[in-house]
Amino acid sequence: MEDKLHWWQTRRFVAAMAALAAIPLLWPTIPPLVDLPGHMGRYRVQLSAGEAPWLLDWYDFKWSLIGNLGFDLLIIPLAPVFGLELAVKLLVIAIPVLIVTGLLWIAREVHGRIPATALFALPLAYSFPLHFGFVNYALSIALALNLFGLWLRLARLNRLALRAVIFLPMSCALWVCHAFGWGVLGVLAFSAEMIRQHDQLPETASGWGERARHWAGAWVRAGIGCLPLALPMLLMIAWRSGANVTGQTGDWFNVRAKISWLTMPLRDRWQSFDIASTAVLYLILFKGFRDPNIEYSRNLALSAIFLFAVFLVLPRIVFGSAYADMRLAPFVIAIALIGLRARPGLSMRGTATLAALGLAFFGVRIAGSTASFWLYSQSYDRELRALNHIPVGAKLVTFVGETCYNEWFMSRLEHVPALALERRMAYSNDQWSMAGAQLLVTRYRAARRFRHDPSQIVTHVQCPREWWRPISRSLALFPRDAFDYVWLIEPPLYDKRLEAGLIPVWRDGRSAVFRIDHSTPAVTLSREELTPPPR
Repeated sequence: MEDKLHWWQTRRFVAAMAALAAIPLLWPTIPPLVDLPGHMGRYRVQLSAGEAPWLLDWYDFKWSLIGNLGFDLLIIPLAPVFGLELAVKLLVIAIPVLIVTGLLWIAREVHGRIPATALFALPLAYSFPLHFGFVNYALSIALALNLFGLWLRLARLNRLALRAVIFLPMSCALWVCHAFGWGVLGVLAFSAEMIRQHDQLPETASGWGERARHWAGAWVRAGIGCLPLALPMLLMIAWRSGANVTGQTGDWFNVRAKISWLTMPLRDRWQSFDIASTAVLYLILFKGFRDPNIEYSRNLALSAIFLFAVFLVLPRIVFGSAYADMRLAPFVIAIALIGLRARPGLSMRGTATLAALGLAFFGVRIAGSTASFWLYSQSYDRELRALNHIPVGAKLVTFVGETCYNEWFMSRLEHVPALALERRMAYSNDQWSMAGAQLLVTRYRAARRFRHDPSQIVTHVQCPREWWRPISRSLALFPRDAFDYVWLIEPPLYDKRLEAGLIPVWRDGRSAVFRIDHSTPAVTLSREELTPPPR
């Protein structure tokens, strides 16, 4: 009877959990992830510049080999079949599904069976990095988890030559999806290989020095075993040594920020709910140290320690991409959670109860994410009605309201302007413009300082340590001769005199679309009116 699989250890259960992970994203037409609409604008330029040549007057899109091309490449075969928006939605749905299958596969390979405690890691399929819209990164992590499961399986079957043949091209493909996914796979594979090599060496050590040499030998052998994963290093060197590569690396050892990232792996909409859920994760991790019925796998414990060390060392900005360390935090926790298992002495009733609690926890988080995404989708639909009043090919400048405070709840409207580019092939001033980090850079010089991100973000006052402008300053100073329309999305309150020369064509609450009357000059305000002091 001991060999019989329990209900949470079957393939049907894994398939059911993967299907459950897809539910929150089924309703929204456009997954409401912060950065995703901005990426969709880039995909539109990539796919449609030939049929809309005016896009090339505004944007410069050139293919190059960079470690950040996951969706950009996959959208090419999918968009003609499904349309751009549905293709993007399907790819986004694949991310939490693959994260769930990857975590459960790893747990099964390491423990022999899926432990009940592994179910508590599944809500991290909807972690803060995914909500932020880091889709290439999230997809690469999802793929890395499944590739790590395959790495462990081939090692268990002693198919090391086959593993080397498979992972030589797969590591390169993963790097092209996103370099961070390749890095995470490398850390996981090295730590697992180190444990495997250590356990294969004859244990003759009796003193501390002998044990250290034993581990050093395992370290060297693990490095040799991971050589099939090393080829992307050459791709990385070629990428970062190319001409016109921008994107700096900085903000090292920001301890305060790193502590905050560890409190918000499940950050979404409701702060109390999200923090309470995070507390459940840490409670389970703590029980691994204190509860005599639960223990850690050495394999995944070492993987979690290595990933945590990388998290501590990573700066906040890598190659111009912000929140590099934040992106890794949820997966450090996830690997630590699936490293837990019930000790053999725990009763079947106790194990089943733990699995039921883990399943209930996952179900509650999925229900919360589903409700949250539905509410975000409603705000997207409301704002996107403005596009019915913006002509195809319009020179559009957009201003999206934001505050100076880092609220837990994020409106996720910051890059909605790019949906005018995606749906109406209009100019969007929210595109990122970093040569070497993105395939697209802006070239519309007439827009001057309103060409690219973050010129679309406006606030009531000048925020400390931010490039965002006050709404009054943006409305007064943007070059009107460069644009035909203005789109305001939930802007802060502003002086209505700034609407001089702006003809309203649509309003919904504070949001509005204006056609610019170029014969009427903008109003002139004093310096104090242009930049209200911080409150």
